[in-house]
Amino acid sequence: MRIAICDDDLNDLAKLKGLLQAYKGRCPDIHIEIKIFSDATELLQEIQKGMQTDLYILDILMSNITGINLGTEIRKNNPKSMIIYVTSSDSFAMEAYDLHAIRYLLKPTGERDLFEALDYAISHMDKKKNSVFLVKTKEGLTAVPYSEIEYIENASRKLDIHLTNGEIVTSIFMRKSFDEEIEELAQVQNFICVHKSFLINMNYIRKLNQSDVILDSGTRIPVSRRRTLQVKKEYLLFVSTQYK
Repeated sequence: MRIAICDDDLNDLAKLKGLLQAYKGRCPDIHIEIKIFSDATELLQEIQKGMQTDLYILDILMSNITGINLGTEIRKNNPKSMIIYVTSSDSFAMEAYDLHAIRYLLKPTGERDLFEALDYAISHMDKKKNSVFLVKTKEGLTAVPYSEIEYIENASRKLDIHLTNGEIVTSIFMRKSFDEEIEELAQVQNFICVHKSFLINMNYIRKLNQSDVILDSGTRIPVSRRRTLQVKKEYLLFVSTQYK
C-alpha cells in the first residue's frame, strides 16, 4: 500500500509519521510505503506528473493550497485513490463528502481513529481487488473488477459496461431482463439503479441533480422521476457510511 501524507505543520506531520510507523509495526504482513510532504505545492506537482498512490492523508488548512484543492486534483488524475482528511476544522466536511474521502478526522488525531481508518482503507482495497463481475462477450467470459465499473447501460438488449479508464465492455445479447442481468451488482452497497436502463457506481458520482447525475468522467446519466427520492436517499446513506 502506497501512502502519501501532506501537512505543513511539522509537528502534526511528525506525529502522523510516527503513528503510521507504529501501524506498520502492527501489520508486518502488509507492505506499506510512505511518502511525506510538508509543502502542498510539491505534492500537487507530483500528482500532476502522474504519481500513483493508494491513499492520501491530507491536512485541509495549509498555506499555499488547501487539502480540498489537492483532493480535487487527485480525483482528476486517479479516481481510485482513497483520501483521509486530518484537520483542525470541521467546516469542510461537505466538500470532503463530495470528494468521496473515506474519513474526516479532527486533530489531535489519536491512534485508535487513525488505525481504524487505515484498517478500513486496506479492507476496501482487498474488497475491490477480489470482487469481479463476469460478463459474456463475443470473445468469451470476461471478468470486470467492480472497482473499474463507472456505469452500466442497457443498450439494445446488450450490456455496455463503461469502465473508469474510458473502455467499454459489451455483452452478448441478453436473454434476461436488465434488472436480472445486473442483480448481482445492484445488491452491492455502492451500486444503484437510477433508471430502468442505467446502473451506476456511486463511488464515481461527481454531482447529484434532481433529474440526472454527473459522473467523474463528465457523463450525465438520467435519473427517472419515480426513482428520484430513493436515489437521493440511498446516495446520502452511502456517503454517510464513509465516515463511520
